[in-house]
Amino acid sequence: MMKSTPSWPKISTVALVAFFTIHANPTNERPLSEKKGPSTSPAQQFTNSSFCSAPEYRQFDFWVGDWDVSDVDKPEIVARAQVDRMLDGCVLREDYHGPNGMEGQSFSIYDASRKVWQQTWVTNRGKLLVIEGNLQGSEMVLSGVDHQRADQQVRGTWKPPALTPANGGVRETAVISTDGGKTWQPWFDLMFRPHKP
Repeated sequence: MMKSTPSWPKISTVALVAFFTIHANPTNERPLSEKKGPSTSPAQQFTNSSFCSAPEYRQFDFWVGDWDVSDVDKPEIVARAQVDRMLDGCVLREDYHGPNGMEGQSFSIYDASRKVWQQTWVTNRGKLLVIEGNLQGSEMVLSGVDHQRADQQVRGTWKPPALTPANGGVRETAVISTDGGKTWQPWFDLMFRPHKP
């Protein structure tokens, strides 16, 4: 014959679970993962943001895409770059992967308080570059100081596909100056063409 055990420990355990369930979620709301409602695509989520809805936030959108990157005068692909909008369309993120293991990301945002674009570029090689500027005509022009290259000045220019129809993509040209901007030398000249799987 089995001994009967008191049932109060089971009751206490159930009561504790119920207590913590109620107090952990006092409004009885379902977790976000369980909430039902109309689904929104990333594009819809982007257009619903009112924080970055001014036209200036769309000035760099011509760079958004999935790109094969090559030197402007050579057909060999030197990297793949994916540029997309994030944080409700407020930020452009570039995800860059080179065949030699070099990886980098840039984050570009329009700073409405100063009326300038700012881009921060970081890599898996410890590189940091912060540049800023504005749309000049149809070209985005950003410049700054490269503190990891003996404080050289750098200037990058992005030309939209409409200005590079023969090349079929976005052209990014960079120049450097070692004399405070009096003279400029070429640094790199890249074409971003739509990625071919």
